[in-house]
Amino acid sequence: MVHGLLLAAGAGTRMGMPKALVRDEDGTPWLTRSVQVLRRGGCSDVVVVLGAGADEAEPLLTGLAGVTTVRSADWSTGMGASLSTGLTALDDADTDAALVHLVDLPDVTARVVARVLAAAPVGPATLARASYGGVPGHPVLLGGAHWAGVAESAVGDRGARAYLAAHDVALVECGDLATGADVDRR
Repeated sequence: MVHGLLLAAGAGTRMGMPKALVRDEDGTPWLTRSVQVLRRGGCSDVVVVLGAGADEAEPLLTGLAGVTTVRSADWSTGMGASLSTGLTALDDADTDAALVHLVDLPDVTARVVARVLAAAPVGPATLARASYGGVPGHPVLLGGAHWAGVAESAVGDRGARAYLAAHDVALVECGDLATGADVDRR
């Protein structure tokens, strides 16, 4: 089993609002779209980490099956705090791995998630991530054996970057499916 871990806690200062509250042009919230991408791509359940705008964002997830929300108390210090909060929430889950995704990647689809999940045998030792034109990106598949090390190294806005740089990570090319570009401005 793989749980999705959606990081959606940031204030989105360049966006002018928390990214968890941003909507596509058709009105679809990025938050619900991202949860659906993870579920349709093969994640059994999804833990969503909220911070800025959490009171307004949480109701957007009401009624979505297999979704749990947690709040990062120190979300304002950067993505690292949100990642650590999410991995801690997964400690008690019955899962071998977590697929970490970011709410501000609107062109990443369920096909990207499915490709990353299919590319490596999923287990506690797994480390894989999507790449776009050879450039590493998200989502990132973290086997449970790596969670403590990732959480320890997750500082500021760097998330798991230092940990992943020090370990052998399978890159899964997804540039034919998406750009993987994060959206910071309207």
